[in-house]
Amino acid sequence: MHDMDFAEARRFMMLCQLKPSGVSDPRVLSAMGEIPRERFIPPAAAARAYADAPVPLPKGRSMAAPLTIARLVQLANVRRDDRVLVLSAGTGFGAALLAALGAKVIAVEEDPALVAIARTALPAATDPGAVQLIQAAPAAGHASGAPYDVILIEGAVTDVPRAVEEQLAEGGCLVTILASEGGSGRAVLVRRAGESFTAVPAFDAPSSAAAGFAPAPAFAF
Repeated sequence: MHDMDFAEARRFMMLCQLKPSGVSDPRVLSAMGEIPRERFIPPAAAARAYADAPVPLPKGRSMAAPLTIARLVQLANVRRDDRVLVLSAGTGFGAALLAALGAKVIAVEEDPALVAIARTALPAATDPGAVQLIQAAPAAGHASGAPYDVILIEGAVTDVPRAVEEQLAEGGCLVTILASEGGSGRAVLVRRAGESFTAVPAFDAPSSAAAGFAPAPAFAF
């Protein structure tokens, strides 16, 4: 597929997926319309970059559908120069989107194949130094960079680890999808006030599980 085709696909994504479905922040719309999403996807799946569906990635992972990631980022209401942590960052598209809003982003991903894609794609889509990419297990967060104004966990989790919540700055927020039975989920905004963390449901958002956040198996006799 040629670049002209991708540009047209981005335009249709904006008109037919994002704008009719609640994405109204002009900054998010501008970033979604400019970042070459196809570069964050293995070449064999690049033609699906702008489809209204998750895109399969290696080892059973997937990239969230354009509408899902756009609405999550809009929910976070990122401001310029916010410190942002992205966990289970995949190939880095969410991190690139946040960086386009002016955030300083640390992206944590443990799968070396996805990190390799991100290392190639991010420099072409972000300003130098806007995203620090770290290969590590995501469930512990990245304490050395805390506190963060915003934390994004890409993919669905059954609960948010307390260690990750505690890396939020006072008044900071965390956005993710809480998984429920049947493969559905609901986006939530978790806000910190002192030692209290309040989760507010936002919108339905089916998503595959965030890698590295599976609950520990229960002990059985």
